Amino acid sequence: MEESKGRVCVTGGTGFIGSWIIKKLLEDGYSVNTTVRSTPEHKKDVSFLTNLPGSSQRLRILSANLSEPSSFNAAIEGCIGVFHVATPYDFEDKESEQVLTQRSIDGALGILKACLNSKTVKRVVYTSSASAVVSSNNQEHNEALDESVWSDVDFIRASKAPASSYAVSKTLTEKAVLKFGEENGLEVVTIVPTFVFGPFICPKLPGSVSASLSMVFGEKTLFGLMLEIPMVHVDDLARAHIFLLEHPNPIGRYNCSCCLVTAERMSQIVATKYPEFRGRIPSLNWFKQIEGTRMPNLSSKKLIDAGFVYKYGLEEMVDDAIQCCKNKGYL
Repeated sequence: MEESKGRVCVTGGTGFIGSWIIKKLLEDGYSVNTTVRSTPEHKKDVSFLTNLPGSSQRLRILSANLSEPSSFNAAIEGCIGVFHVATPYDFEDKESEQVLTQRSIDGALGILKACLNSKTVKRVVYTSSASAVVSSNNQEHNEALDESVWSDVDFIRASKAPASSYAVSKTLTEKAVLKFGEENGLEVVTIVPTFVFGPFICPKLPGSVSASLSMVFGEKTLFGLMLEIPMVHVDDLARAHIFLLEHPNPIGRYNCSCCLVTAERMSQIVATKYPEFRGRIPSLNWFKQIEGTRMPNLSSKKLIDAGFVYKYGLEEMVDDAIQCCKNKGYL
């Protein structure tokens, strides 16, 4: 099939976000190279990617590892754009923050150097995280945070909060890729998603979907972590990645957040639309009695002003996620 829009590379293609970006790229007529971290003793099942419409003609799957940045050279060669989605993560903090962060930065900069050397890559879109924005000692946020706000790495380290290593690594890696782009004349833009919700094509239940639907799964422990949290539908996030690749002149960072969601609102939607789960959902009084984190929203004004349009609200996120979980046997 003719490559009507050219070839692009997506790192971390077997993950929740990466796989959905691949799905949208194939739908839009792109040819896609994606990378999979595989070892001789553990070969990943990628049939969910090879079964996507258009994959037989326009999808190539290659092995690469962030610990060996040069392993991405083959996947980047001949591409006009690169989506760097892959990231090392250790939410249980078993690995030292310094080791995790260094691997993340070295991997990202190695990929950017390969893009620079390719002579064909016109733009790189790096997937950051809201954790690179919301963590600071100023927790009184009355307004949504814009792209000028960065997490305070010293504050994160001192807090010793869960997944602090991940937050530090995402913050410092995003800063490093933007600096590399400026210093080397490579177009690099970053997208900063909030909590990603909705359906999934990867076989494993994504952690953000599991946490968002914790009440549906009968779990109450996660409510303490997310009494109020900004969210975005995975399809909107994937489309925003492609939008930034195609935009004539994107600059710097772009927040990607649809809405600020409370646990109470989520429970009301589920109880109203899915009566079979009502017995698992706590009462509204229960929510008022527990203590937990209330995250600020991230402003998407810059992305919207550039011309991007969100398609999905919270109800669509809930419906799509629950239906997907049912179809895949998780519910």
